[in-house]
Amino acid sequence: MEKIDFNNKTFSLVQNSKNGKVDTSTIFKYKQDGDLVTAHYSGGTIKYGKIIAHLKDEKLHMLYQCITVDNELKAGKAIAEITFSKVNKIVLSLKWEWLNENKESGVSYYIEN
Repeated sequence: MEKIDFNNKTFSLVQNSKNGKVDTSTIFKYKQDGDLVTAHYSGGTIKYGKIIAHLKDEKLHMLYQCITVDNELKAGKAIAEITFSKVNKIVLSLKWEWLNENKESGVSYYIEN
């Protein structure tokens, strides 16, 4: 796999599980410093969100938190598998889990804009 660079990249949702909060209007803006990857996101159902991740073995090990437009605070964790589209855009396949009492989980897919 080629060198992965998230710095100054934006991503949008392609598909999400029913219990996910992000929708196709949510935009993610990433930064990278070595193996540290961060992002902030907003739009659609999300007022504001933040991601901190460690890039290791072609995966992002993520923690995230957000506040929704309904003022609901959410936090979770995810492992994002990194692949590339046919036109060399980064594709993220996330297996995620909310850090609440019932530990709901799901899968979502994002693509670099």
